[in-house]
Amino acid sequence: MANLKEIRNRIASVSSTMQITSAMKMVSAAKLKKAQDAITAMRPYANKLTELLQSLSASLDGDAGSKFSDNRDVHKVLVVAITSNRGLCGAFNSNIIKQCITLAEDTYANQQIDFVAIGKKANDALEKKYNVINNHSSVYDALTFENVSEIAEELMTLFTNGSYDKIEIIYNKFKNAATQIVMTEQFLPIVSVAETENTNTDYIFEPAKAEIVAQLIPKSLRTQLYKGIRDSFASEHGARMTAMHKATDNATELRDQLKLTYNKARQAAITNEILEIVGGAEALNN
Repeated sequence: MANLKEIRNRIASVSSTMQITSAMKMVSAAKLKKAQDAITAMRPYANKLTELLQSLSASLDGDAGSKFSDNRDVHKVLVVAITSNRGLCGAFNSNIIKQCITLAEDTYANQQIDFVAIGKKANDALEKKYNVINNHSSVYDALTFENVSEIAEELMTLFTNGSYDKIEIIYNKFKNAATQIVMTEQFLPIVSVAETENTNTDYIFEPAKAEIVAQLIPKSLRTQLYKGIRDSFASEHGARMTAMHKATDNATELRDQLKLTYNKARQAAITNEILEIVGGAEALNN
């Protein structure tokens, strides 16, 4: 009977876990809708702004954008790793960490590489082996354009003052609830139109190109970072919803197997008791 008690305890434990994972799935599904709407509405504007900036960067005159498009010899690289603050979302965070390690040990093995962590999971994983100069995990407490702009300003300052020759951001791009794509984008220096596929467009500038570009570049960089974090935020909820859905299914299957095992063990115990009674009765008759 001790075995039966152990199986009952396991059934209760698995059932409790199943309720938790099911609740987490529903919470993530509710949050996903809002996060998905936000990134879907933002993408066209961010993509067009980036396209416009890349088109203009190829024909910049003077110093209008030179400090942001200065292609120096790369000796020091800064990588912005965007993850979540919490786990239980499948390979969402580990994929970003793996990409960071690939950049550090392969792509930029001969350069100095430092990290800025946006998300506790990135900070906890990278600080064990690499230099994490800053951790902005608190940005998720109030994910607004203004708060992200402060991080973008910090990155722009680190590039323009020569602290780093190149800055890249790594994040999960939201495709759907079940699919997230790891993206590595160059943040600074600005990628010119010669390096991208853009159509040639003639623009009329009023009052002047230099003045417009000087305001457009910082705004575009803030928007690019905000889009990356928003993409990651939506991907996190999609990944967690999918992971919790699978966990709930696995828990349900395990619970059913335990119930079957329990019923078999209970039936065997009852059969043994009946055999013992019958055997005792026959012994008395003899």
